[in-house]
Amino acid sequence: MLYTTPTMMAIRSSIGQSLIGLAFFSTTAVFTPTATAETIIGQSGNVRAEITYDKPEEYQYKNVRLKIIRAGKTILDQKLPQENEYDRPVGNLSGQENNLPVQDLDGKKEPEIIADFFTGGAHCCIYSLIYRYDNKSQKYIKIRHEWGNGGYQLKDLDKDGLPEFDSRDDRFAYAFTSYAASGYPLQIWHYRQAKMIDVTRRYPKLISHHASELWQTYTQIEQEGDDGKGFLAAYLADKYLLGQGEDGWQRVQQAYKKSDRTKYFADLRKFLRETGYIK
Repeated sequence: MLYTTPTMMAIRSSIGQSLIGLAFFSTTAVFTPTATAETIIGQSGNVRAEITYDKPEEYQYKNVRLKIIRAGKTILDQKLPQENEYDRPVGNLSGQENNLPVQDLDGKKEPEIIADFFTGGAHCCIYSLIYRYDNKSQKYIKIRHEWGNGGYQLKDLDKDGLPEFDSRDDRFAYAFTSYAASGYPLQIWHYRQAKMIDVTRRYPKLISHHASELWQTYTQIEQEGDDGKGFLAAYLADKYLLGQGEDGWQRVQQAYKKSDRTKYFADLRKFLRETGYIK
């Protein structure tokens, strides 16, 4: 079931649930119908990164290459594997068009390179290749992080001079309802020691605000006739992140009175345990 009412569209826009839109906007801005070759560039200090690719046809992308130049020396120059011909770079998901993020993510005074890609399709998927320079081997080492439908935004949430990846838990997509009616718990990540670390619980004020938005969305779409199961699930996950699982259950059980409530609550509890919200 897809929602097209003005209220639902406004809700999903205002609460920032659909980060995937950000990826599509970036894609639209970067990939023009007449282009046959494109370059995405980023630089920080003496580190410069370039992604080049050919676009023989609309929505077709080939020969995607990444080059990283450090202090005037090419350290990496390689063709990147693609999952399919629609798999393409999308520039900076945080908003700068045709820009490749090159910045210090972990405070080591050495910028990392973030290459974001979209695999194509109606809802999936976005992933990032993050490259860091290893002084010992004098090579760039990469990790891959999957974002699913959601993507991310780089924000310095704790004002320490280093960015966090502000995202959502995409495992909740389709878990209890359609994609359009799904809600998503907050997820915040750090990049440290060449790893992505989930640090969401360190930001209780942001989680609390996010949970309030989810509950507000639930009450509005419930009035429009949706059962709201997707948003109740995400709300309860946020409550567990806050250490308020019991309070969240009481509120959800009081709100949801549909005939399938027993099965829904059992499935929800199992899902929250499997995804790590219930320890």
